[in-house]
Amino acid sequence: MNKSTLTHIRRVAVLGAGVMGAQIAAHLSNAGIATVLFDLPAPSGDANGIALKAIENLKKLKPAPLMSAIRVDGITPANYGSDLALLADCDLVIEAIAERLDWKSDLYAKIAQHLAPHAILATNTSGLSIEALAQSVPAEVKSRFCGIHFFNPPRYMYLVEIIPTQACESALLDKLETFLTMRLGKGVVRAKDTPNFIANRIGVFSMLATIKHAQAFGVRFDVVDDLTGPRLGRPKSATFRTADVVGLDTFAHVVKTMTDTLGDDPWHSLFVTPEWLQQLIANGALGQKTRQGIYKKVGKELFVLDPNVGDYVAGGQKGSEAVKAILKISSPAERIAALRASDLPEAQFIWACLRDVWHYIAVQLEHIAGNARDVDFAIRWGFGWNQGPFEMWQAAGWQAVANAIAEDIAAGKTLSATPLPSWVLSRDGVHTSDGSLDAASGALVARSHLPVYQRQLYPPLVLGEAAADFGQTIYENDSVRMWLPPASTGGGDVPVLSFTTKAHCIGANVLAGVQESIKIAEQYYPGLVIWHPEAPFSVGADLMSMGPAFMTGDFAAIENMVAEFQNTSQAIKYAKVPVVGAAQGYAFGGGCEFLMHCARVVAHVETYIGLVEVGVGLLPAGGGCKEFALRASKLARNGNILEVLKDYYLAMATAKVGTSAEEGQQIGYLKESDIVVMNANELLFVAQAQVRAMAATGYRAPVAPKGFAVAGRSGAATIRGQLVNMLEGGFISKYDYHIGMQIADVVTGGDVEAGTLVNEDWILKLERERFMGLLKKGKTQERIMHMIEFNKPLRN
Repeated sequence: MNKSTLTHIRRVAVLGAGVMGAQIAAHLSNAGIATVLFDLPAPSGDANGIALKAIENLKKLKPAPLMSAIRVDGITPANYGSDLALLADCDLVIEAIAERLDWKSDLYAKIAQHLAPHAILATNTSGLSIEALAQSVPAEVKSRFCGIHFFNPPRYMYLVEIIPTQACESALLDKLETFLTMRLGKGVVRAKDTPNFIANRIGVFSMLATIKHAQAFGVRFDVVDDLTGPRLGRPKSATFRTADVVGLDTFAHVVKTMTDTLGDDPWHSLFVTPEWLQQLIANGALGQKTRQGIYKKVGKELFVLDPNVGDYVAGGQKGSEAVKAILKISSPAERIAALRASDLPEAQFIWACLRDVWHYIAVQLEHIAGNARDVDFAIRWGFGWNQGPFEMWQAAGWQAVANAIAEDIAAGKTLSATPLPSWVLSRDGVHTSDGSLDAASGALVARSHLPVYQRQLYPPLVLGEAAADFGQTIYENDSVRMWLPPASTGGGDVPVLSFTTKAHCIGANVLAGVQESIKIAEQYYPGLVIWHPEAPFSVGADLMSMGPAFMTGDFAAIENMVAEFQNTSQAIKYAKVPVVGAAQGYAFGGGCEFLMHCARVVAHVETYIGLVEVGVGLLPAGGGCKEFALRASKLARNGNILEVLKDYYLAMATAKVGTSAEEGQQIGYLKESDIVVMNANELLFVAQAQVRAMAATGYRAPVAPKGFAVAGRSGAATIRGQLVNMLEGGFISKYDYHIGMQIADVVTGGDVEAGTLVNEDWILKLERERFMGLLKKGKTQERIMHMIEFNKPLRN
C-alpha cells in the first residue's frame, strides 16, 4: 500500500504507557478504535507488565478516562521487545514517551522498519521542537511525521493541537484532523512549531503574569482566584487552583521549557518558577494529587499559601465589592475602561493582567499561529475561557485598548518595552465575517473547508464572525421554538424543537410546545429533532413553576401538570413521524424521560443522564417508571421479570446517573439502538440524518401494547427485602426507604399478582398517585425547597 492511499484510521498504536500515553489510549478505545499500548519489556514476569499495569490503573483514575469499564478491553498491551510487528497493522502511531530528544530518536529508529507504509507517526509533546525531532526520523517516514498535542485529561479536554513539519504531506494532516474531529470528538487547531505551541504558550504566560502582578499589587492568592475565575469569564479554578489541579511540578516543567527554549522572547525574564513554588515542589506539595499545594484543607477548613509570611493562612477571602461591581458592568468597553481608571489595587491588578496578555499575543501572533482564530479557540478549549484573548480585546474596543496598551508601554508599566506591531494600530480587530487575521501575511484566513466541518451545522464561532442563522420559526411560545434550519446548512428539511427556558427545564409551556410541535411535524415534515444549541439537554421539571400551586396547596393543578407531562412523553413515543432527541450535558429527570420515549436518541458521549427524582423526594412520573416496567417485561426470560427489573429499579431508587452516554445505555436510560457521537458539534447533523433514514425506510410508529406482564406484589416484596438491607447498612435513610417502596410498587404494577397483564395507562396512573402522595409529605417538601435554594439534594 502506498502512503498516499491512507483513507481511514482504524487501528492506532500508542508508544509509552505513562499517565498521558495510557489516557490517550483510553480515549481511543472510548471511540471504538482498536488500540495497542506499548512500553518497555518488564524486567520480570509478563513482558507486557508495564503496559498491563497502566491499563489496570485506568480503571481507578478519577475523573474516569474510560467512558465505561468495558472500554478497557479495547486496549492491547504490548512491549518494544517482542511486539513491534503489531505496528504493521496500525494506521496511526502516537509516540508519548518522556520529553527526551535522544530517547525519542532511538525509538523512531527502532520502529521505522515496522511501520506500515501509509501510517502517520505523530509525537505527543509540548516541549520539544517538532522540526528537531523530524531530523531524527528515518527518511522514509519524514513525510508522515508531525506533532500532536493532547491536553490532559484527554477524554475531557476538547483541544488538540496539530503541529506540521515542513516535510509532512498536507493530505495526511487533513486526514489526521478529520479523525481527531469526528472520531475522537476534538477541536483541532494547527500550531506553528514554537515551544509550548499556542495554548500553553499563552495560557502559562497569563498565569505567570498574574503571579507577577499579584505580588506587585499585594493581592492574596485566594483573592486572585476570586477575581480571575468566572468574574473574568474563566473557569472556577481561576489561576492558583488551576496550577494545583494541573500539578505544580507539571506547571513548573512547562515554565522551564519556556525558560530553556525562549531566550529571544522579549518577556523571557518572566519565565521563571517563583521561589515559593520551588519550595512547595521540594516539600512534595504538588497540588491536588498530593492534597496540598498552593491550597490545602485541614478538616473542613481551607488554607492558602501566603508567600509573604512563608506559610498557609486561612483562605476564602474575596475581592472587594467595588472591584466586583466594576466586573459586573455589562459593556466590555466600559468595564475595561473602569478597571484602568480605578485607583484600587485589585482593579489595577486585573487591568495589568489583561493588558499584558493582549500585548503578548499581539507581538507573538505571527510566530505561534496561522491566524488569530486559532489562538482564541486554543485558549477557550485548552484553558476554559469563555472568550479568547483576541475576542475580549475586540469586544472591549480594539483601538481604545490598543492605545491604552501603547500608553502603558511608553510609561514603562508593561512587563516588556516591546512596541505593539504596526498592524495593531491600523485595524479595528482581528476577526471579521471574511476570516481572521494572519499577522505574518496580513491576510484574512477563512475557516477550514475540510468535509468533516460540514457535519457541524452550528460550529463554535469567534466574536466578529457572522452570527449563526437559526432559520425560520415555524411555531413558538414563551418556552419553546420550533424552527427550520436554512437550506444552506444542509438541514433545511427536518425541523428542530429547542427549549428556551433556563437550563432547558420543563414546565407547562414546554409540555404544550412539544405536543403542538409534534402535531405540526406529523402534518408537514418527515420528523422532528429536539436539540438545543447549548448544553444541557434538560435538568428536568421546572420545580419553580410549581411554586404557586405548591404554596397554596392546589395539588389538583400539580396533578394535572403531571398528567400532561405523561401525555407529552406518550406523544413523543407514539408520534406518526420519528421524534429524535439530540442530547448533550445533563439529561435529568423529565429530560431523561423525554429521551426514553424518543424514537431514537443521538447523544454526545459526555451526556450525563439519569432519573434523579428521589433527590427531591419524588419518583419519576413522566413515564420513566412505566418505560422501565414495560422494557423489563419485554426483555424477561422465562417470565422472570424481576431479574431484569431489579437493575432498572435500583437506578431509579438510588438516582444513579450514567457518567457517559455509553453508561446511560448500560443502565437502560438509553437504548442500545441509540447513537453515541464523539463530537457535540455534530449532534444536529447526525440527528437529522437519523430522521431522514427512518422516514426513508417508511417509519412506523410503535403500537401501544394492550397488555404486558408485571412483577406484582411478590416482586415488590423481594425489592422491599433489598431495601431493608440497604437501610440497616446505613446506605439509605428511612425516607429514602419510603420513596424506594413507592417506586417499587409502581414498577411492579401495584397490588396485583405476578404475571398480571396491565397496560401503560395502568402504570402511568400509579406514577401519578404515588407522586402526589410523596408531594404532600413534609420531608419531600423540605427536599424540594432545599434543591430550589441550594441547587443540591438534601438527604433527610
